[in-house]
Amino acid sequence: MISVGIDVSKGESTVCIMKPGGEVLRPPFKMLHSIEDILHLVDLIKSYDEETRVVLEDTGHYHLPVVTLLVEKGIFVCTVNALRMKKYCSQSIRRAKTDKIDSVRIASYGLTYWNELTPVMPPDTVYKELKMLARQYYQMISMLIKAKVNLSNLLDQVMPQIQSLMTDSKSNHKLTDFVSRYWHYGHILDMGEKRFTTDYCKWAKKQGYRVYERLAKEIFALAQNGIPVLPNSISTKIAVKEAVRVIHEIEISRDTILTQMQELAKSLPEYSVVREMSCIGDVLAPRIIAEVGDVRHFYSKHSLIAYAGIDAPPYQSGCFNAIERHISKRGNSYLRKTGYEIMQSLIQHKPVGDPVYDFIQKKRSEGKSGKEAMIAGLNKFLRIYYGKVTELYRNISDELVFCSRI
Repeated sequence: MISVGIDVSKGESTVCIMKPGGEVLRPPFKMLHSIEDILHLVDLIKSYDEETRVVLEDTGHYHLPVVTLLVEKGIFVCTVNALRMKKYCSQSIRRAKTDKIDSVRIASYGLTYWNELTPVMPPDTVYKELKMLARQYYQMISMLIKAKVNLSNLLDQVMPQIQSLMTDSKSNHKLTDFVSRYWHYGHILDMGEKRFTTDYCKWAKKQGYRVYERLAKEIFALAQNGIPVLPNSISTKIAVKEAVRVIHEIEISRDTILTQMQELAKSLPEYSVVREMSCIGDVLAPRIIAEVGDVRHFYSKHSLIAYAGIDAPPYQSGCFNAIERHISKRGNSYLRKTGYEIMQSLIQHKPVGDPVYDFIQKKRSEGKSGKEAMIAGLNKFLRIYYGKVTELYRNISDELVFCSRI
């Protein structure tokens, strides 16, 4: 048997080929992430005419070009969790670290854990696209939060207390629409109370908001008593309007990405099953599917829970057995975040007869804190999710077998 260890970096990798007993068939050498170099490695592997397994770290996305081409050429490839590989490589007393040394250690790992190596399962194209879009969606959310914080900071300097007055539970855009038209208290005062009230009522009617002359007078009174720290100048106007424009642009990008995620998710068999689960709508359904991916890649419900990082590994030594254990948090943080939002939705809507919501309430009645109860509820939710979706695919598989026999 032959182990090929690949230490992946951006744009290139270091490769070492070893046999049992530490015999190095090919000393560490550089390989660019190009078709020519990777195909040269494929030919080299096949030239040995022995069972060969390629081992490398799961490095986010740098390793994907190498893995994709090797798998296409029928090479056995195993990606190892970076933390597990780090612990293995750090066993040496000397703390030397170079790409060549790492490639040798990775190849050695392949020989040591030869029987535990599992081949990479290439994701279905739909799941792959869903996950990629989900990452972009979270990026848009992060940018949107920063943009809103920036606008809030600007408004504190040009229109103090206007945010509390213009908050509308029925519309998320009322404040930004208002600020885009009236960017400074000085601008409002220059118009005069009568003209501002008339102009505000016309604007509110045109935008589809309820028309309140009383609100217009409250805004004008706030402008009279407020103390802006930035002048009513062209620079201030540009800053405020651009802050609003950035928010609107990000929201458009977010909605575009989410729409495409919904279209992709609807093409999957489990979409209807997930949508039928309590408090999962058109936004949360594609997100949870994107983070879980193909549930058939998990050998049990416990592996899915571990992937989410909400498992509590046992800790026991001698007579000591830890009872109060924390979740591992070693897994997909986006899956935990999405699952936590689902739990919040369940608590908010209180669906009658829902097993997950009832379980959360049961844990709360046992004295668990709100967060602990929600994590317990997420654990149960993922078990139910795994059971329903795997049953769906099992039924689909049985139908295909039955049809093939007819």
